[in-house]
Amino acid sequence: MTDTDALAPRRPWAFAIFLVVAGAAAWWAAFSLTLDKFAVLENKDAHLDCNFSVLVQCGTNLNAWQGSAFGFPNPLLGLGGFTAVIAVGVALLAGARFAAWFWWLFNLGIAGALAFVIWLIAQSIFSLGTLCPWCMLVWTVTIPLFWIVTLRNAATGQFGAALVGFGRRVLPFAVPISIVCLFVVALIAQLQLDAIHRL
Repeated sequence: MTDTDALAPRRPWAFAIFLVVAGAAAWWAAFSLTLDKFAVLENKDAHLDCNFSVLVQCGTNLNAWQGSAFGFPNPLLGLGGFTAVIAVGVALLAGARFAAWFWWLFNLGIAGALAFVIWLIAQSIFSLGTLCPWCMLVWTVTIPLFWIVTLRNAATGQFGAALVGFGRRVLPFAVPISIVCLFVVALIAQLQLDAIHRL
């Protein structure tokens, strides 16, 4: 090992792999929803593989105005956004280092994705009365993605020295926090839709 190797910062392998895997899972969900949207556009009565029952389906979500909140199908946002998540993970595996401003923007993008997901969860449960399988995969990815990226940025000083201690203390609990958040979503779905008995 050379002196240069000894001084080089350690690559965040676990974090990078998490970004790649999480991004790939959510990207696949967005891709599948995009294909389903094309099928619905060709034939509004098309049989979709994601339609399992009146409750568990994606057809209602795709056809509703909420499925195109910005004037185009929501899955297109996922195709672009989660590609970026994968790219950041791959870059970290390759040894890339990013400036603090990059992590701020990356975190801002993920916070925006979380806000949009929270809105979609509310619309799906309270307005549409459905649980879209591919949508739920995106929810399941976005929530821990937000917590892990945000707390890691705090722990590594991307938000300033004042939050480093807080980030380091809370980062180990990012997964439990995410699980609690997902449990809350599941509980709300159960209370509102009686999901267990309607599956």
